Parts: sequence; C-alpha cells; structure tokens
Amino acid sequence: MKNAGKLGVIQMAMDAQPVVQVVMIGLVLSSIFSWTLLVTKLLEFGSLNRTADRFVEAFRSAKSINDMGRIAMSDEFEGNPLADMAAAAAQEVELSRQAGLAVTGANKDSTLHRAESAVAAVQVSLGKRLSGGMQFLASVGSSGPFIGLFGTVYGIMTSFIGIANTNTTNLAVVAPGIAEALLATGIGLFAAIPSVIFYNYFQTRISGFGARTEGFVAELINAISRQLDKGA
Repeated sequence: MKNAGKLGVIQMAMDAQPVVQVVMIGLVLSSIFSWTLLVTKLLEFGSLNRTADRFVEAFRSAKSINDMGRIAMSDEFEGNPLADMAAAAAQEVELSRQAGLAVTGANKDSTLHRAESAVAAVQVSLGKRLSGGMQFLASVGSSGPFIGLFGTVYGIMTSFIGIANTNTTNLAVVAPGIAEALLATGIGLFAAIPSVIFYNYFQTRISGFGARTEGFVAELINAISRQLDKGA
C-alpha cells in the first residue's frame, strides 16, 4: 500500500498501477485527438458555409453555362463543394459539346442526366469529406467510459489484493490506490462526454449541409436546363 501523503491528480496518475497508467495515457491521447478534431471541424464548417454563401451569390449572376463553369473554377471558390458540383456539371456539358454531341432539343434530357451523374460523384466525395473523423468521435464516446472502467476495476482489484496481503483496512492506507483507480473512469468520462456531444452536433451540421447541397443541385440543374433551352 502507498502512503496517502498529499494527493493530486498528477501524483495519482504517476503512482497508479502500470496497466491503469496505460489506460489513462490512451484515454488522454484520445481526448487530445478528439479536441483537435473538434476544433478542426468547427473551423471547416464555418469556412464551408461562408464560402458557399459567396459562391451561390456569384453563381446566380451567371449568364451562361460557360459563366457557371468559370465562376465555379475560380481560385476564390477552390475546394468548396457547391462550386465543385457546378464545375463538374458545366464541364460535363462542355465535354459533350466537344465530343460532337447535341446538348439541346431532343438531347437535352440525356445532357442533364450526364450532368446530374457528374454532380452525384462530387456529392459522394463530399459525404466522405464531411464524415471524416466522425467514426473516431463515435468510438471514443461509446467506448471511453468502459475503457476507463476497466482501468478502475483493475486498480481496485489490485488495491484489495494489497489490503489482503497487509491485513489492514486503514482508510488512509488504502484510499490512494482506490483513488488512482477511480481516476481512470474520470478520464474516460472526460474523453467521452465532449465526443458524444460534438458527434451529435456535427451530425446535425452534416445533415443541414447535405440538405443545402440537395437544394443547390436542384437550382443548378434548373439553371443548366434554362440555358440549354436558350441554346447557351
């Protein structure tokens, strides 16, 4: 048994059993990575929406399909998914023209179908991009408390074995080992709670941006359809 002395969180972690220390270190690293991911995705979503707002405003001023492509491929909107969708659709129409295919009249529907397919490919990439890191947050949120609990159970078990070996139940003697074990559960909760909260928050943001994307796709296809009807 360890002498109680003056306990602190750092001292308890340093005095913990090796297995409990491994659990604590793993949870602390997971927590650090989770918070890094949280900040990164907050900045990503903020930038994404601001750029999307500017792009939609510029896109609506386009006078032709070529204008749509030019605006979408400008450096100002590089990497924005809405701009990538517009660029993909405009490029598909242009490729059809270069291949000698008619894109208006009776062939309008097939042209729009190819444009929609190009946009769908960008949407798949967007889904993967936005969901990056979400599985990690879900894993930390669901398993963090249990991993911490494993460290606690192991530490308390070791403390009780020490009690049996020393034949003492003096609280001042056994308390440090139990406190060290309980610290593992505390760290597990510290890692898990923010992960669960932000996982749900980001899922809402992803769903919201997905709905915005669907709305823009409808607007994009309608705009291209109008331009094809005008022969632009």
